[in-house]
Amino acid sequence: MSSALPTDVLDVGTLHGPARVHLTVPARAVAALLLGHGAGGGVDAPDLRAASEAAARLGLAVGLVEQPYRVAGRRAPAPARHLDAAWTAVADHLRSGPLAGLALVVGGRSSGARVACRTAAATGAVAVLCLAFPVRPPGRPDAPDRLGELDAVGVPTLVVQGERDAFGVPPGAPGRDVVVVAGDHGLKKDLAAVAAAVAQWLPRVVGPR
Repeated sequence: MSSALPTDVLDVGTLHGPARVHLTVPARAVAALLLGHGAGGGVDAPDLRAASEAAARLGLAVGLVEQPYRVAGRRAPAPARHLDAAWTAVADHLRSGPLAGLALVVGGRSSGARVACRTAAATGAVAVLCLAFPVRPPGRPDAPDRLGELDAVGVPTLVVQGERDAFGVPPGAPGRDVVVVAGDHGLKKDLAAVAAAVAQWLPRVVGPR
């Protein structure tokens, strides 16, 4: 994470092995943002970095979470129930420790966004940030969509989606803003637009510094 503040790397035990958190906490943090990676990617994804840096500039603590399967060196994702359990364990650990007392925004890119949506209530999140939410597998128009995961989120939600995302673009809904930017599922084409969308939305859900 590009920041003048030091980033701590914490290993957090879960029932499915250790997760790893890259955590930056400024003095007098206004809130916290916890982000997860995509199924086959890591926390260095450009859109995750852009969102993290936008949040850091607003005075939020930022945690980038590596799921246990990635910490163990595997690329194939774990089952959804394992991902959700590990994510919730990390959030609980941080909320009782370095992020105690801070309002928590959760999110991630692609698979990480789905995890954040499914566990929003369990983590006590005040809002959810979805980068490249995967609505439906590419080339499978008859496959069930995942919009139910978005619709079930009971707190304000921002979805930042590439206009040419092969996984589709979710519709807006009450409590859910959808910002469409140039590019595809990787959200690499216009990182400034990704950062701007996050920077404009975060103060609405956590308040200004």
